[in-house]
Amino acid sequence: MTVLHTLRCIGYAELPRVSRITGLTEPDAESELIDLAVAGLVTRTKGELGGGWGLTEPGRAEDARRTAAELEDTGARPAVTEAYQRFLVLNPELLDLCSAWQMRVVEGFAEVNDHTDKDYDARVLARFADLDRRADPVCAELTEALPRFGGYRIRLTAALDRVHAGDREYLADGLESYHAVWFQLHEDLLATLGIPR
Repeated sequence: MTVLHTLRCIGYAELPRVSRITGLTEPDAESELIDLAVAGLVTRTKGELGGGWGLTEPGRAEDARRTAAELEDTGARPAVTEAYQRFLVLNPELLDLCSAWQMRVVEGFAEVNDHTDKDYDARVLARFADLDRRADPVCAELTEALPRFGGYRIRLTAALDRVHAGDREYLADGLESYHAVWFQLHEDLLATLGIPR
């Protein structure tokens, strides 16, 4: 289920990214992708932007069936639903913080944040750290309900650690940024609970 559901949450991705997110070695992830392709659940495309592996319509339906069965078999629906409600409270704040990181108001006008104002960036980072602290119990509840959610806490922490180490793009830009991982967690919650976007 790991690879199929990962593609459901991240969309098209190349093998190295699928491997990183699932925690599988590249050969193991590739083997699972090939098996899923033979079953007609995923497809490999090539394109200008690199292409990658992605779900077919039958793959999307199969993932929905599997996640519904997982919730039923584990009895986790109430816990995941409650955690999702708590996630929704934090989500608008996360979006606002990403905007604040990318843009800032100077003399009444919005402009791209060039990150030369260290005090401004420090204030935004402090707010991110506070949001992350409040997201921690939500991630813990989700992981307790369904252990596969545990990877999100690890990836969110890794992204924030990279930002504190000076890699600013790990906050709101790029495929491994805090924002991207948060978006994938949101997508996972919607997929798991069968909620259309």
